[in-house]
Amino acid sequence: MPNQTPLPFPESEPGKTPDPAAGATDPAAPPVDSSTGAVPPFAPGSTLGRSEAAEEPLQAPPPGPGRPPKAEVEGRPWWARLLGKVLSPWVSLTLEPAEPAEFAPGLLEKPVCYVIEHYGLSNALILDRACRETGLPSPLRELPGNPLGRQRAYVALSRRNVSTLAPLQQSLGTSPPASKTHSGSLARLLEAHREDPALDVQLVPVSIFVGRAPDKSSGWFSVLFSENWAIVGRFRRLLAIALNGRDTTVRFAPPVSLRDIINEDLPPERTVRKLSRVLRTHFRLIRAAVIGPDLSTRRLLVDQVLASTPVKEAIADQARRENSSPADAWRKAHGYAYEIAADYSHPVVRSASFLLTPVWNRIYRGVLVHHLDKLKQAAPGHEVVYVPCHRSHMDYLLLSYLLYTRGIVPPHIFAGINLNLPVIGTLLRKGGAFFARRSFRGNALYSAVFREYMAQLVSGGYSIEYFIEGGRSRTGRLLPPKGGTLAMTVRAYLRQPTRPVLFQPVYIGYEKLMEGNSYLDELTGKPKEKESIWQLITGIPKVLRSNYGQVVVNFGEPILLNDVLARHAPEWQGERLPDEEKPAWLSTTVDALAQNIQVNVNRAADVNPINLLALALLSTPKHAMGESDLLAQIALSKTLLAELPYSDRVTVTPHAPEEIVAHGEEIGVLMRTTHPLGDVLHVGGDNAVLLSYFRNNVLHLFTSASWVACCFQNNRRMGQDGVLRLGRSVYPFLQSELFLPWTEDEFVQRLAGTIDVFVREGLLERVGEDDGGILARNAGQSDEVFRLRAIGHSLQQAFERYYIAISVLAKNGPGTLSAGELESLCQLAAQRLSLLYAPAAPEFFDKTLFRGYIQKLRELKLVRVDENGKLTFDDRLEAWARDARFILGRELRHSIEKVSPEAARQEPEDALPD
Repeated sequence: MPNQTPLPFPESEPGKTPDPAAGATDPAAPPVDSSTGAVPPFAPGSTLGRSEAAEEPLQAPPPGPGRPPKAEVEGRPWWARLLGKVLSPWVSLTLEPAEPAEFAPGLLEKPVCYVIEHYGLSNALILDRACRETGLPSPLRELPGNPLGRQRAYVALSRRNVSTLAPLQQSLGTSPPASKTHSGSLARLLEAHREDPALDVQLVPVSIFVGRAPDKSSGWFSVLFSENWAIVGRFRRLLAIALNGRDTTVRFAPPVSLRDIINEDLPPERTVRKLSRVLRTHFRLIRAAVIGPDLSTRRLLVDQVLASTPVKEAIADQARRENSSPADAWRKAHGYAYEIAADYSHPVVRSASFLLTPVWNRIYRGVLVHHLDKLKQAAPGHEVVYVPCHRSHMDYLLLSYLLYTRGIVPPHIFAGINLNLPVIGTLLRKGGAFFARRSFRGNALYSAVFREYMAQLVSGGYSIEYFIEGGRSRTGRLLPPKGGTLAMTVRAYLRQPTRPVLFQPVYIGYEKLMEGNSYLDELTGKPKEKESIWQLITGIPKVLRSNYGQVVVNFGEPILLNDVLARHAPEWQGERLPDEEKPAWLSTTVDALAQNIQVNVNRAADVNPINLLALALLSTPKHAMGESDLLAQIALSKTLLAELPYSDRVTVTPHAPEEIVAHGEEIGVLMRTTHPLGDVLHVGGDNAVLLSYFRNNVLHLFTSASWVACCFQNNRRMGQDGVLRLGRSVYPFLQSELFLPWTEDEFVQRLAGTIDVFVREGLLERVGEDDGGILARNAGQSDEVFRLRAIGHSLQQAFERYYIAISVLAKNGPGTLSAGELESLCQLAAQRLSLLYAPAAPEFFDKTLFRGYIQKLRELKLVRVDENGKLTFDDRLEAWARDARFILGRELRHSIEKVSPEAARQEPEDALPD
């Protein structure tokens, strides 16, 4: 776009710590036990106390006045001093908190013993350096009285150099004796407290992370050797320090008195087991908080799925139905689980980011992201479910990429099995995709496995992404939501309501679609082509040569599941619900949640230059305008968006009308014809159909303006009260179709505000003396009338559809048609109307829109279903039809009535075009 620097995909700041929102808990927040919801006793924020300094990771400040002096090197082994100097250039520490002694007054007055998660020489040296930098006692000097029996003051719960052959050795019976389930040093320390009542050692858990979570500035090898959940050997640890040692985090937890633990008076063996278990839980939760949940546990998740009660019961049922052995049924379930499960890999994701960055920067002019900071504020402590609109296959690649580049753990993505192509499917699975078949019907075992997999993701704290529309929108509108995946998520939470669920709506707006031509083919009746690896490969060169404009990703207002449950299921008190229980309020809650999500997606819309061009140019019969008229129409649209803001999360292009027109020409949307009386800008036939897609993206933002303008399409004068009354009556249908956020009263207020703007802009004038007086438009074909008609055109076809349905009902009479029959006849009438008179947008004869309208008629009791399943109606529907004369001209109403078919002329169901 002129005067605008192309915006490349954002690079994160060097050294910036990845934000843990939406997939990992806030490192500054107390970790919560996923099974009990309790804060572990060693967690920051526990009752043992924590200072303000612990809230943000800080580099240890240099020594200064009032700071405890560094521990003397005397007493430390010579090898520790030597190796410490060797390690020093490779390691830079971030201490959390920077002053550990401050969160536990008196810490230095008692003996201190540190606990680390894994034994290792590098961990001991890093711990020693961290203690010296903070003025804490060295872990490499023995405790007073040497209760450990070793010349050190730390213990480890496990060793890193675990044999990778251990599982195989165990299966062959050749493995060495099983290791103890707790640290022997810890047991000795507790026993020393029993023998010496005066002894009181402070136990301080310390978590050490070399490389933490990878961020955008990390190199590929840095990511490969970054901190993760795997127990690694010495060589891998050495490489991790060499590559990532300068990003080492040492987190101290508040101390706990071992004397207090001994005073609980438990048996010795039980005491050490309990302490070991609590310490392991603490380290696991801290690790999840710092580097995110363990995302590489495909086998573990599959095992958990197959071990769950619902899946075990489904396996037993499968064996009985097929008269097969339980082992055969189990193998089938195991195959389903591996077909479904993601296999997330940090190295693959990092490699993909390297490959995708130049691709994005080549085909897009940039990607703008809005309101992500609000998600980061709301997400910590929640299970985040991303629910974006679905416009393109690029949606999930873009969203995962953007989250990753901003330090947020990418979500697990619900994908259709059609994308599980050779090579591509493996890469998507490594990027977090899990696959589902198009239908679960008739396969109870597959259904049980998939539902349990979803439940494990939700209860495990994994962020998830799915599209509740079910498929990509071919018309640019939001599709009616499908509640199956939402219901799985809600049921998973109700089964284990320990981690609150947050749904994050996301709006993704494009200026040009990669799938534009295929959408055009499908809208004209061609069947959808099946995805293939060959089709993908052959399409890459064309994609790389194209300019797809700018992309905008807007994060909408989050929706808390607990808030939805409080409104629609007040009788639920937070208790766990069994798998087999399905409360009466569940369906209503899921429907309300789906509606809220779509409303919030629309409330985060972006208005780009192509949206504004489409709104203007498609309002004319030949999709052409003089340049001055086009500029004035774009300016009017921007004025309406500014004067009547739809939501605080809606974003609008800041560019002037002249820049917008130039941008449309640049990316090939507009064509210019030079003429002595003024240039004409227009779009071609195929482009016009595609342009309707981008008009539909933002149609909801102009609902009130379009309604007021429609009232004056065929009326020169009309009372304001009449405009508001008719607006109130039609609003329920518009709200259902366009996912509008207002109540009827709020919509009426918005109509009144729109009228004020139109009067101020000179499009309407008040003839009466008060606000409830007569409104009038100019006579003739003035510029103001032209602009008013252009604004109203976007909703005109919606009212034509409504009248088609009423006309078909009235022509056939009450008790004649079922809902399905009415839907099919309406589609036929709309298709014929488009063929005979004027080409219409593809959604004009969309069955889905007719189905939604008929359903809303039933909800409002304007039509009812009799005992034979046929639709009946009374005079209220006829009164509603009479109001149509204010919106639709006499000629158009006559045309609709003429093409409306009767039931006796209906074609067989299988012959109806889809």
